[in-house]
Amino acid sequence: MNSTMLDKNSGSYPEALSRYLGHHAPKTLAAIGNPDILQNQSLAVFCSNKCPGNIILKTYDLLRQLRGSGIAVVSGFHSAIERECLNILLKGRQSVIICPARSIEGMRIKPEYRKPLEDGRLLILSPFSGKEKRISSDRAVKRNYFVAALATAIFIPYAAPGSKTEKFCQEILKWGKRVYTTDDEKNTSLIETGIKTISPENFDKWYE
Repeated sequence: MNSTMLDKNSGSYPEALSRYLGHHAPKTLAAIGNPDILQNQSLAVFCSNKCPGNIILKTYDLLRQLRGSGIAVVSGFHSAIERECLNILLKGRQSVIICPARSIEGMRIKPEYRKPLEDGRLLILSPFSGKEKRISSDRAVKRNYFVAALATAIFIPYAAPGSKTEKFCQEILKWGKRVYTTDDEKNTSLIETGIKTISPENFDKWYE
């Protein structure tokens, strides 16, 4: 499936990228799927690769609740927890935006992506040029800031103390974005930085 290009003059190009990334905002984006999804409210998901079991279960419960809401979810879906979240979301009805840390030019479309793409509820989006075909740690960092800028709010189920994910959280908080985490004592370090907790009881309030 071929990708289409969205430049800054395109009506589909998200204004939030310029607002939060400034001169670092990509001039063009490559897109596969429905670019209209970019006009929706969206929730970004980031999680450390190693995550306590009870937080994993809480996260899956929250995402199962979200998948019927019609809210768009955006992520690189790279860590093990994020990938399982994607599996849950693809079985729902809401829109999903997948942002790989590489170019999507000539990308092989996975079988599980085809029906959501046909239904217009999946968008694969990349700020990387056709030459940037390999995933790298540097591109992963750039992708994460891109996803955070794109989203209306951010959900971080868990960030290991002292991890890159925790440092990333602290940087995003400076943007004034709404950032949430699961209500768990293992997230104390996140909560102490000012990140709000969220639970199944108030998960539908994340965008307010």
